[in-house]
Amino acid sequence: MGICLDELRQLVIRPTLKHLRSWSQGMENLLLGTAAQESQLGFHLKQGRRHGLGIYQIQPHTHREIWDEYLIDFPALASKVRGLASQRDFLDHPHSELATNLRYATAIAWLIYRSAHVYKVDETDVANMARLWHQHFHHGPTATARDFEYSYARLVSAADPTDSAPRYTGVVPPPPPRESRSSRAVELNAHPARQPLV
Repeated sequence: MGICLDELRQLVIRPTLKHLRSWSQGMENLLLGTAAQESQLGFHLKQGRRHGLGIYQIQPHTHREIWDEYLIDFPALASKVRGLASQRDFLDHPHSELATNLRYATAIAWLIYRSAHVYKVDETDVANMARLWHQHFHHGPTATARDFEYSYARLVSAADPTDSAPRYTGVVPPPPPRESRSSRAVELNAHPARQPLV
């Protein structure tokens, strides 16, 4: 089991996309589907030498290309994305941010789609999301668009909201009713005290 779907959606993906002024329900769902397919929503952060890093399994060379070939033309956007990264660790170990910094990894995953001119996604068209993932994000010959659809159906569409941490609604349950003296007296009469043995 990876990260709780609702928490990943509401605490990571949605605020990151809003920070980048690019939130839409379709893009949010595409990134959730990508995380579901690539790492089972964060169950794996590193799966071997041929795979990438983090919940989106982004490869270091793809990470480098985003900075060197895409963000170089968008300095204001680059500044926003850099603001999501660690202050010092990013300079020494930039690729480790993909595994340890969920919001930064989400921004890079979104940029992979954006650099491929994916701007608008129908929030209900999972087949199209699978095609976009396979065409622009997937690296390697093994997985197919159908695998994406299966992961989406299993981990995103069919997610059970009761399968996560308790939800705090802010509603305080009423206190239990106080026991009245008359009900206590009835209870004592029903169970009289034993007489001492002589």
